[in-house]
Amino acid sequence: MTEAHIDALDHEGHGICRVEGKVTFVDGALPGETAEISVFRKHPKYDSANATRILKSSSQRATPKCVHYGRCGGCVLQHLEVSAQVAAKQRILEENLQRIGKVKPEIILPALYGPSWGYRHRARFSVKRVDKKGGALVGFHEKKSWFIADMHTCEVLPPHVASLFMPMRELIPKLSNSDRIPQIELAIGETSTVLVFRLLNPWNDADKEIVRAFADRHGVEIWVQPKGPDTAAPFHPENGGLLQYRLPEFNVVHPFRPTEFTQVNPHINRALVHRAITLLDPRPHERIADFFCGLGNFTLPIARSGARVVGIEGSKTLVARAEENARLNGLSNVEYAVDNLFEMTPEKYAGLGHFHKLLIDPPRDGAMELVKSLPADNPPRRIVYVSCNPATLARDAEVLCHVKGYRLMAAGIANMFPHTAHVESIALFEHRQG
Repeated sequence: MTEAHIDALDHEGHGICRVEGKVTFVDGALPGETAEISVFRKHPKYDSANATRILKSSSQRATPKCVHYGRCGGCVLQHLEVSAQVAAKQRILEENLQRIGKVKPEIILPALYGPSWGYRHRARFSVKRVDKKGGALVGFHEKKSWFIADMHTCEVLPPHVASLFMPMRELIPKLSNSDRIPQIELAIGETSTVLVFRLLNPWNDADKEIVRAFADRHGVEIWVQPKGPDTAAPFHPENGGLLQYRLPEFNVVHPFRPTEFTQVNPHINRALVHRAITLLDPRPHERIADFFCGLGNFTLPIARSGARVVGIEGSKTLVARAEENARLNGLSNVEYAVDNLFEMTPEKYAGLGHFHKLLIDPPRDGAMELVKSLPADNPPRRIVYVSCNPATLARDAEVLCHVKGYRLMAAGIANMFPHTAHVESIALFEHRQG
């Protein structure tokens, strides 16, 4: 055992210290603490360790609420008070912008945060039949492992879903294909909860009766997915409809299939959309692009301003859903296109026509090819960039600010995933010509 003083927190929620001059990342330790640590993995440039005992605690240390914390890998920051989690994520964003992007926002936006428990409306549970564990395991993976955690509840899921862990574990062994169900996907809408069973082999008639009774008893809808996400279909009730969520501020409703991408945290999503539209400030005379538009989470609120909006997304399925949602909401000033934005070129961008403003909401890989393709002449004067990875946001910010002539006007975080190390953020760029 080694005694160490923890100096900082890294982007994965580990404490950072130096032991005999070598950087060491310590799981379970917080900045300002003194801890006994045990190194479990050595690397040429750094070591990884666990905190075996906290000798001096941080004033920001919290008692984890979940009984599975430390074993389940779903959360890594329950031992840190929630407001301190938000502050740590803001620091990570600023440090990435400065270190990678060599930029500093002129304004730090106030953090967006909401309920820290029961917030998660999407999840994917792994499933494995294990007779010695009572029949089956259903849940998230263990920390630093592909094993499934032996869990019976979850504090970040809504209570009505958290209460289903043991019933699901009891259900699986009763089914004839119990060893051919690798996962159950959860999706919650405003009026219904769906469980999507991934079936490598179909259910027989007896299985179907058991599952229908389970669904009726627990007030959930069941879908089945025999192959890829597009094969998911309602099972019980057979005429089950789409889920939906609303953005009341913009009088928009978004129906969606349970396997289609939506944000896990509806409370923060509403706040994030509000902030994005406020920063973008769309006007009726403008033509605006929503890149990586998904099913239109930002596109339709932008369109409510009267601006002409072009949504571009790589998934044909999501674009089809986005087009349906635009029609449902009576918005005719929206058009969509399917394109691989990771292969954007200046020529392809020019073919889209001039845009006054952009909203960019890429996956973790960021939008490098897109930002490199922005024109030098008559560029979009304002860009709102929503990011789920501060490192790729910072990388793209370097191109925007040091190559493309933009200023980073503002940036801040949204605590989309409380108790995890995930950093969701939003940034505003304005062109110097504007």
